[in-house]
Amino acid sequence: MFRLRGMSLLSWRAFQFRPYSCESLVIQMQNCTEEEQVFDLLERNAAMLSEQQVGCAFDVLWQFQKQKTNLKRNVECVRNHPQFFTLCNVATNHIQAMSDHTLVKVLYIVKQFAVESHHPLVEALVIEAWRRLERALSVLMVSISSLISHCFQERLVNKTELLFDAVDSSKVNTARRILLFLRNVKCSYYPLLERCNKVLTSSVSHLDLESISKILSLYQSLQFHSFEFIEVARRRLTEMIRWSSAYPDSFVRVFATLGPVARPEIKKQLESTILLMSEELTSQQVLTVLEAMEDMESRNAHLIKKTASVLYKHLDNYKSIELLKITQAVSSLHFQNKELFVKLRELILSRLEASVIPSEISILVSALSMLPFPHLNEAVISRIEAVLPQCDSKELSDFVASLMRWIQNNHVCLASTTRKQLSLLQKLDHWGHHRLQQSNSLDLLWEELKSLKGEWLHESFAEDSVAALQRFADEIDCTNVAKIASFLSKTNYLSTLLLDRIASVVVQQIEKIHPFSILAVILPFSILNYDPPQREEFFGACVQRLNSYAGTLDPVTSVFLGFSLATLEYFPEDLLKKMFNIEFLARLDSQLEILPSTLSTRVQFRLMELNRAVCLECPEFQIPWFHDRFCQAHYHKDIGMMNRAQQQIYKMLSEVLGGLRCVKASALSSYYHTVDFECILDKRKKPLPYRSQSITSGKSSGIHWESNTSRVESSLPPESERIALEFLDVRAFCSNIPHLKGKSAMKKRHLEILGYRVIQVPYFEWNSMALSTTDSRMDYLRERIFEQASRD
Repeated sequence: MFRLRGMSLLSWRAFQFRPYSCESLVIQMQNCTEEEQVFDLLERNAAMLSEQQVGCAFDVLWQFQKQKTNLKRNVECVRNHPQFFTLCNVATNHIQAMSDHTLVKVLYIVKQFAVESHHPLVEALVIEAWRRLERALSVLMVSISSLISHCFQERLVNKTELLFDAVDSSKVNTARRILLFLRNVKCSYYPLLERCNKVLTSSVSHLDLESISKILSLYQSLQFHSFEFIEVARRRLTEMIRWSSAYPDSFVRVFATLGPVARPEIKKQLESTILLMSEELTSQQVLTVLEAMEDMESRNAHLIKKTASVLYKHLDNYKSIELLKITQAVSSLHFQNKELFVKLRELILSRLEASVIPSEISILVSALSMLPFPHLNEAVISRIEAVLPQCDSKELSDFVASLMRWIQNNHVCLASTTRKQLSLLQKLDHWGHHRLQQSNSLDLLWEELKSLKGEWLHESFAEDSVAALQRFADEIDCTNVAKIASFLSKTNYLSTLLLDRIASVVVQQIEKIHPFSILAVILPFSILNYDPPQREEFFGACVQRLNSYAGTLDPVTSVFLGFSLATLEYFPEDLLKKMFNIEFLARLDSQLEILPSTLSTRVQFRLMELNRAVCLECPEFQIPWFHDRFCQAHYHKDIGMMNRAQQQIYKMLSEVLGGLRCVKASALSSYYHTVDFECILDKRKKPLPYRSQSITSGKSSGIHWESNTSRVESSLPPESERIALEFLDVRAFCSNIPHLKGKSAMKKRHLEILGYRVIQVPYFEWNSMALSTTDSRMDYLRERIFEQASRD
């Protein structure tokens, strides 16, 4: 076709009035009347084409095609022209320099010319467009995060998940912006967090101190725990210690970022260095150091004292929220300095007197309640009452927590002050209930509920909160089921309606629920000891989701998950055998180094309890018991100690059973369950005396430990029985009905497996009017021990 145009082409070349150099190449292309003229220009200028000229060439060629009657045939001719290939190659080399407009235009045109999708130009254009779209979207997300609705937030998150599908080190900045957006909108969307984390973990060696610090701060805000990132970041930060020690600002950042996750020897090095430069620190730097010491659980008395001394000089310069942080930190570090506390109190009270902002008043009241002399005067009560109508649920909940702290810690307050405190509690309850009643959707209700905490949630608010949730039970779906379940775990309130709804959603929509959310979903069933009607389908769906997960669930979460399932008598063999192996336990040990001591201890106890449950309830799994040393190290501290009420019960039992030698207090079972009181009845239902009595009302001095799970005196005469008498406080039951909670039910189950007859006595029954005298209580004990034994 192009040969037939030879004559016209020749005449066009011959009669150009101006040489090519007299006008720009772009204008010359735009003046072309057919494709061959464009290709001739490309052939002459291929070596010097710019990205703008490349874009113009594609555009002019496509404009010609739109004018043709046989579009398909002409497109094919152009696509197969040698200079079109040259244009494509040149375009591939200029992609990075193209403007967004040119990039999108070229991509559109090459697709119109039916260039194959695996052509190098198409692949390069798509990758670059995707990269720019990710960046543009992440920048946009951060910019508008404070303005968007919840619905638009979800759409942005879903769109970002689709775009952010590849993981490579070039996406570090995009990943950071996505984290910032998620933090701003308070959304812990796990699929996106995982992708960001993979990018950031693989790129730690290229990150600077500020970036690592910011990422860890964002993770903390999002409650996202990545031990993989912390491990590589810890190594990178350790490398920075040496050079940063010459620059206080940099070293303070290293101290604050590395300190809470550092190994003991590195913590010691950090503390020694920061002590030397403490006098040089600014007000913000010393506050940063103090907060880091709190997170590190520092016990370096010299450093604590020195830091507090520097802090004291700057107290007047701190904002209200910073005064709260200081009060929390010095209390946590057990620092005692009357002069510091007096000045803190004066500052807080002066700020309270001047403030009219509910959030600031809430912060100042919280700080005031943490001071060692928490007297609540009338001026503070009046200030709180004045702002109650303007408070949101978080501020109301914080006021309640502060007030409860005052009531519990101040044992010398006047009766009139106590009345005012209780009156204030009633007003707080009123405004809290008022906010709950105003919510007309689950999303709005959740905004009120998510901030509730502490005793207010367990007592006054639990029933009303659950009732409000029940109104919107139909709105529970895969997007909110985990947070609703997590909230129910904190209430101690058994709502079968809500738990059944949660189970139903999980069974129907399990593929849309992230594995990281499975623990939160299972937890209320475990704590409240409830089996839904769809028990097998529910637990089976949860375990199947975990097994199909391509990623790795961290060992700490796995331990809590395994224990939660065990309380419900659900033991998935594959999951448990993955946990009880050397590799898993080694990973767990490395993570325990990073955790705060209280959480680390809690994880270790849960692992022990899970190990015990599997050994007792699933011996066919052949998982060994390996917690003897752990139990010996922890249980001997408390065994044998009794409070006053237990001593009275012990005395009554000794009279009922025929002497002190016939009852054991704080006895240990095999596998280290602690039994409140233990006795043995022979085949005639008569009490048998113990050969030795190592546990009395004082500290035990004669506990015998063995390396296996058997106990001293574990053998019993024929037809005799061992009885465990357990006294249960209100924490063993659901708050709304006398239904035994998960851990207490599991303990009863284990003791029965070990051969005990278990008698559980609720303290609310023991302290009832019917058992108000010593004689009535002793009769009660006789009936429970002997008459029940006879019936059995």
